[in-house]
Amino acid sequence: MGLHEILPPGAGQNRAKLRKYIEQYHMAYDIAFNQTDIDTFIARRPDGLACNKEKKLCVFLEYTRVMDTNEDWAEKKEQEKNDRYISHLGFINYLSHRKKSGWKASQTNFTTVRGILHTNQFLTRLESLGVKNKNTREARRNRTVQKALSMSDIILKFFFIAQNSKTEWTLQSLPTEITNKDMERFNLHLRSSRTC
Repeated sequence: MGLHEILPPGAGQNRAKLRKYIEQYHMAYDIAFNQTDIDTFIARRPDGLACNKEKKLCVFLEYTRVMDTNEDWAEKKEQEKNDRYISHLGFINYLSHRKKSGWKASQTNFTTVRGILHTNQFLTRLESLGVKNKNTREARRNRTVQKALSMSDIILKFFFIAQNSKTEWTLQSLPTEITNKDMERFNLHLRSSRTC
């Protein structure tokens, strides 16, 4: 969901108003921009969005899981995610202050590297989002790790298919729900022989 989709109905009028506010924000903080920058700013979207109307909090959620072997990858990825949305958070806070609405925007990142989560960091971030029950936080952490490992397994199997010339044989090693649904849904076509 881009910023323009958060606004109430009246797309054209609201989009024009949003552009005006974004331009004013950039000018107020002396940030150089052109119309393409504004389009990119509006179109960029976080992985998720959590809002607490009572506390007037808006939290951008970013999820990342990869199989990188670089030891400092998680820290670099966290910084990259923070840098990507710092202007958006600044804009929301600027507009909230200007309109005296009292809303605050922040960002929470959830990063897994090779199926590993930093347990304390993950549990603390869940708690900051309002998940107060310790057992619920632990169950969500376990499920996240399980999903990350499962996704890594699927990726490795697809890699094996791409590298193996006997695609009929390797397709049989994939879970049925993937070969029957995802292959067709994502319009994936396997090569019968290696061309790379």
